[in-house]
Amino acid sequence: MKANGIRVYLAAPLFSQAEMVRNKALRDAISSFANVYLPQEDGGILLDLVRSGVPVEQAKSQIFHFDIEAIAACDVLVIVLDGRTVDEGAAFELGYAFAIGKVCVGLKTDPRMLLPIGDNPMIEVALRKICRDEQELVDWIADYDRSAAS
Repeated sequence: MKANGIRVYLAAPLFSQAEMVRNKALRDAISSFANVYLPQEDGGILLDLVRSGVPVEQAKSQIFHFDIEAIAACDVLVIVLDGRTVDEGAAFELGYAFAIGKVCVGLKTDPRMLLPIGDNPMIEVALRKICRDEQELVDWIADYDRSAAS
C-alpha cells in the first residue's frame, strides 16, 4: 500500500489513444499517494479481449465483474468529467460507487457544460469535490484521510 494506503478507482473514457495516455498519466500522478485501479489495464479492454479469442459476452461479463469488484474495494472513485458529456461507462461507475457509499471526486479541466449553470445534477451532486486541474486532484488524494471520510 502507498503512503496513506487508500485505494482509488479511476473512472474515465478509454476509447482513444489520447484518453488512454491521459488516464495512465493521471494514474501515475495519483500512484504516489494511493493504489490506483485503472480499468483499461486492470479490467481489460473489450476489443482486445475479443481479438484474443474471448467470446464477446464473456469478455463483457469479465470486464463488468472486474470493475464492479474494484469499485467495491476502493475507498475513493475519481471520475474524469472532461468532454462534451460524461462518458457513459464512467457515469455508471460513479452511480454505482455513490450508491454503495464510496467517496466520489471529479476532475473537470474542460469548461464545456451541459447547462449554463453546470452539469447534470445526477453527476455533480454525487461528488464530494470537483477538482479543476490534475494538481488539485493529486493534492486532495495526498491529503485524503479515510477515517474522516466516513
